[in-house]
Amino acid sequence: MIGLSKGRYLAEQAQSAHDIAAAQALRARCFGVDLDGDAFDDRCVHILIRRVMDGAVVCCFRMMPLAAGDISQSYSAQYYELTALEGYAGNLVEMGRFCVDPEMSDPDILRVAWGAMTAYVDANEVTLLFGCSSFAGTETADYLDAFAMLKARHLAPNRWLPRVKAPHVFKYAARLRRKPDAKKAMLRMPPLLRTYLMMGGWVSDHAVVDRQLNTLHVFTGVEIGAIPPARKRLLRAVLG
Repeated sequence: MIGLSKGRYLAEQAQSAHDIAAAQALRARCFGVDLDGDAFDDRCVHILIRRVMDGAVVCCFRMMPLAAGDISQSYSAQYYELTALEGYAGNLVEMGRFCVDPEMSDPDILRVAWGAMTAYVDANEVTLLFGCSSFAGTETADYLDAFAMLKARHLAPNRWLPRVKAPHVFKYAARLRRKPDAKKAMLRMPPLLRTYLMMGGWVSDHAVVDRQLNTLHVFTGVEIGAIPPARKRLLRAVLG
């Protein structure tokens, strides 16, 4: 059971349908839709970050535990051919629907969220954390330096590389021939993806064009054993 308090925020695991509905409401606000819920919600552990003073949900995400060989049952498998990862040994967790209240900009929210994620990973001996990292909108022009950076430094190892499955994709690794501007790339990189990359994460060689959620997303994997020691210390520092 996840329960983590740090300063003005509290991370807790959803315990009721009311808690999950609160997470879904925040997700709907962030994605600009009337309702955000799917069949995967029932299979996931939902983590809510609340503001202590009033209990408001300011951040949420969900984690779906999967045994080795079961990655084809994940949300991501709707969009990516993940046969290569079926042989990944150990406990897998898909992390998804990570949202922060768009009116909030306190970095402590992310610190508490990542602390809760770390506690879950440690408690469940997770070996691979994965999911879809999203860029806002479906136009690629503003993100070319970011995609060029992903191609140059962060592609998945060939043995784990996801293949194309979705009908609409941007094959940036094959199409881009530009040298990335590092400053522009990091400015346009989604914050969640930046954190994954600092943890040694890797991505698919193409982005899926998801018009339903108005995003471009790349499959992202983080091998827990490969996270740099200094980064692990920072993640666990929140746990006290």
